[in-house]
Amino acid sequence: MKAPALFLAHGSPMLAIEDHAYTSFLEKLGEGMSPKALVVFTAHWMTRKPTVSAVEGTYGMIYDFSGFPRDLYEIVYPAHGSVEWAERVREHLARVAEVAVDQTRGLDHGSWVVLHRMFPRADIPVVQASVVPWWTPKQLFQLGEALRPLRDEGVMIIGSGGTVHNLMALRWEGHVEAERWATAFDDWLLRESAARSEDVFHYEEKAPYAKQAVPTPEHLAPYWIAYGAGDHNQAPRVLFSDYQYGNLSLMAVAF
Repeated sequence: MKAPALFLAHGSPMLAIEDHAYTSFLEKLGEGMSPKALVVFTAHWMTRKPTVSAVEGTYGMIYDFSGFPRDLYEIVYPAHGSVEWAERVREHLARVAEVAVDQTRGLDHGSWVVLHRMFPRADIPVVQASVVPWWTPKQLFQLGEALRPLRDEGVMIIGSGGTVHNLMALRWEGHVEAERWATAFDDWLLRESAARSEDVFHYEEKAPYAKQAVPTPEHLAPYWIAYGAGDHNQAPRVLFSDYQYGNLSLMAVAF
């Protein structure tokens, strides 16, 4: 059975311990899914060339944030790696790029926050992968395309990031309405993706409020990879959409 290609917002690390509509969605999304392996491209692992983790045994934890409650730093998600699946991923990516392998890096919160909610038993092999955020969207899309055949073998491809991710613009005064500029950017991105328009790869010049929504490209980079790994004869499906702090996008998309 073909496994899905997903883009999942990982929002704030607090997703690991909060309970709200998005965390409930992630938990339900994982129910009944049994992929053979998970490949997670995380916005919090940035490298000069695509890199995959080939970890033997259990991953270490990376708490790559500060100033959060102690409970968050006590979470351990005991995911195990797979050298065999990592090599399969590397082989496919190597068709379009030079690829490095990392045997020591732990899971950062872009990976474990989402997986902790979706697959709490941590019983599915995980291959963590980096993003090269200064590559063009089309180059990142092509990485996803290279991995598409693995979905037929039951490998789930996850891009973990955020479409609108501007920490300087967040509004901390409790629950506030989603800001127009944030929704306008997401609406444009989804519309152009569904239309298979080349304009989507030039979002910096074409999309409304692009500079506000994407001040730096690393959190959008996983979107392009998941988009490339998707079924090109189907439009992207929004599985969940909401905003925290006025504009931090919590969007999940199936491709």
